[in-house]
Amino acid sequence: MRWFRRTAREDEVPDPRTPWPAQDVPDDPAAAAIAFWRHWFELLPEINAALGDREPQRVEHELAGAVARLHPDLHFSLERGRHAIYALVVTGQEDPALRPYTDAWREAAPEEDAIWEYHDSVPPVPDPSGVTVNLGEQRISLGEFRVGAQVEDGRVDVTVFHPKLAELDEASRAAMTFLPLDATLGERLAGERLRRVEAVEAEPAGSMSLLQLRDLVRGLGGENAENVGGPD
Repeated sequence: MRWFRRTAREDEVPDPRTPWPAQDVPDDPAAAAIAFWRHWFELLPEINAALGDREPQRVEHELAGAVARLHPDLHFSLERGRHAIYALVVTGQEDPALRPYTDAWREAAPEEDAIWEYHDSVPPVPDPSGVTVNLGEQRISLGEFRVGAQVEDGRVDVTVFHPKLAELDEASRAAMTFLPLDATLGERLAGERLRRVEAVEAEPAGSMSLLQLRDLVRGLGGENAENVGGPD
C-alpha cells in the first residue's frame, strides 16, 4: 500500500484538504535540509502514531509544509519501505533545478533503521502486479495494465492501456499513466530510459505486462538498471 501526497505549487489549484501558502525558494539548500530534518524529528512521534493507526492524513498538512519549506516544487510520499517498515520519499521528479535540494536533503538524512528509510526518487516496488491503487470508488490493479514498447537508440516509447483508464477524469488518467511505470522501473530509471509515454484506449498489438517491460528496460543497461528489480 502506498500513500502519495504532493506539495502545492503556486500555479496549481490548492487541495482544500491540505491548503498551504506558497513558499519562497531557500537560498541555501544545505541549511534548508538541516531545518527539514530538525522538524522531521519533532514530528516523528506523531508520524509514527498516525501511520500505525493507518491515518496518514493526520500528519499530511505538517509534513507538506516541511517539504514546501525545503523547496515548494518538491513532491513527497509516505510509503511501505523496501528494507524498513516505512519510507519517506522526497523527489524533484528528475528536474535538474531541484537536484541541489534533494541532494542536500539526502546528504543530511539520518541513518536508516528498521523503522525508516529515505529516498530522493520514487523507488520501484518488488512486484507491481500485486499493487492496487484506490481512486475514489475505482480500484485499479497494476497487474491489469498492458503496455506497448518500441526501443530506439536505447530509449523506449511506451503506450499504456488499462480498461478503466477511460473512466477516469483527465488528471487521474494522467497520473495513472505514469504511476505504473514509476512503480515498475523506479522514477530515476523511468526518466533515464523512457522517451514518449501515451495512454491508449485499446490494448496495443504485441503488448506486454509491466514485469515484461521491466525486463526489457533492464536489458538496455545503464547506471540505474541494477535497481529495477527492487530490494535485494
